[in-house]
Amino acid sequence: MRKILLFLLCAITVFSAQSQELNCTVSIDAEQTGQPNLQIFRTLETQLREFVNNTKWTDREYKNQERIDCNMTLIISSYDGDSFAGTLQIQSSRPAFESTYDTPVYNYFDRQVSFNYKEFEPLTFNINSFGSNLVSIVAYHVYTMIGLDADTFTPNGGASYFEIAKQITNTAASSNFQGWKGSDGNQSRFRYNDALLSSVYKEFHDVMYAYHRDGMDIMATNQKEAKQKIAEAINKLKGINDRRPNSFLVRTFFDAKSDEIQAIFSAGPQVDITKLIENLNRLAPTKQSNWSEIKF
Repeated sequence: MRKILLFLLCAITVFSAQSQELNCTVSIDAEQTGQPNLQIFRTLETQLREFVNNTKWTDREYKNQERIDCNMTLIISSYDGDSFAGTLQIQSSRPAFESTYDTPVYNYFDRQVSFNYKEFEPLTFNINSFGSNLVSIVAYHVYTMIGLDADTFTPNGGASYFEIAKQITNTAASSNFQGWKGSDGNQSRFRYNDALLSSVYKEFHDVMYAYHRDGMDIMATNQKEAKQKIAEAINKLKGINDRRPNSFLVRTFFDAKSDEIQAIFSAGPQVDITKLIENLNRLAPTKQSNWSEIKF
């Protein structure tokens, strides 16, 4: 009987480890409020961490090593009763094959974060209804992260997850909170999700796949070919830039990738990057400090 019980406990543990999609570090910075040590901030941080990591977001089974590594930093700038405002920095990465290196995938700085919260209030997500703006924001970014991660492994692998993020956006648009509607500016959650699902930006998903599967995943075994494939992938973004110069989607891509691209093309076997440098300066002019450090 004890052996059977032990087996069942182990099975439950394994299932739990395989069920969750994210391995996320969540932190709250409340320095700007002037009251950073209030218990409510520590409670919210714990609840957010448990919500993100313990919720089963998809019907896929993830092994421990398949969980998506990510970081969320909620910076609270103002706090009055149960009303909060601030920003949210979200980053995610995934391992490059046959290496210990994690390549960045998502880097989004959400400036439109405001919400209501009472200490110990449950954080629960319902795809069909809008309850908490904080929950909706976090869920939106979770599905976007999962979708982008899937894009790096399978052509257009993230489409279904971007559709879920769209559903969250549409549901939250009925609220008075910013970031969910087309009228909320050019750097909103609405705009980013709209771009991910638009045929105008179709090359983006091809680039995500080619950059990672054809490039980063062979870097450990064939560095020269990997660099060539990565350069080819980046050059495909020119089609988007020709149609939508300075697009939010492309800028967010380079927010995640600029340091990595600089490092890749500043060492190792030489490849022809004349066209790449020209395109990088057009695609991401704000990252010229990175591009100027590429010496080949």
